[in-house]
Amino acid sequence: MNEFDLIIALSMGIGLAAASGFRVFLPPFLLSIAVRADSVDVNLTDTPFEYFDSNIAIILLGVATIVEFSAYYVPWVDNLLDSIATPAAAIAGTSMTALVLEGNTDPVIQWSLAIIGGGGVTTAIQGTTVVTRGISTALTGGIANPVVSTVENIASILLAIIAVFLPVLALIIVAIMMYMIIKKTTSKLTTSTV
Repeated sequence: MNEFDLIIALSMGIGLAAASGFRVFLPPFLLSIAVRADSVDVNLTDTPFEYFDSNIAIILLGVATIVEFSAYYVPWVDNLLDSIATPAAAIAGTSMTALVLEGNTDPVIQWSLAIIGGGGVTTAIQGTTVVTRGISTALTGGIANPVVSTVENIASILLAIIAVFLPVLALIIVAIMMYMIIKKTTSKLTTSTV
């Protein structure tokens, strides 16, 4: 894999990882369809991801996506799902980044980038969604949570599609999101210590 291909693959992986911070199953579902349709060129033969584009994987990810989207519209269930989704999102973000880097990338580089880049971005975004939903639940008793869920669903869909077809744009969007998260976090830390 040359440097340009590595940058494109990493951009796609980080974009998909960020989308997993909003919804765990949608980005892998869209990626499995894109791999199956040969829109994304990855070498999955004799890898841990060998069955990622199989019929059964696509069906299971599709069903899981529908169930996840639906469950987040049920107040209080959405908060329970966050406790399960947080570690699952980190695993999904790391795995998708590793998957798109699969091939000619050295495994040490592949998994280092996947864990730090993909897992880190996913965890930051998932943490932000958990806090947002918690604030919504506290302020409205969960009544406004479906609005939060709709925004998260749309963000996940758009970011995952952009990551697959315009990976560099997805990386730019993720960089802006991470800047906003870091800025908000540091301003709260500064305010609380004063």
